[in-house]
Amino acid sequence: SLGPDHPMLAARYNNLSNFLRAEGKYDEAERLYKRAIAIGEASLGPDHPELAKWINNLGLLFSDQGKYDEAEPLYKRAIAIGEASLGPDHPHLARMRKNLDNLRRA
Repeated sequence: SLGPDHPMLAARYNNLSNFLRAEGKYDEAERLYKRAIAIGEASLGPDHPELAKWINNLGLLFSDQGKYDEAEPLYKRAIAIGEASLGPDHPHLARMRKNLDNLRRA
């Protein structure tokens, strides 16, 4: 069984949050994204590539709600983590950069 701070549990929270976001259940999705991020920071460290994906997803949630001022620093942080942990040309970064570009055009 997974403990309450296990990184696999954080990944499951993130996946559930993605579903909740798609269903328009933003408050619940936000709570679980933030829980996933907190677990990831504690168990994986602040520069882990999985954490970057979860932070990016929280940014998407805020963008969906028009909360662009909250989304932008999350996208920037996710990109910085991704560049440091995966390298500047990794394919995951293209998606994150596109999210930031879309936000700037909104």
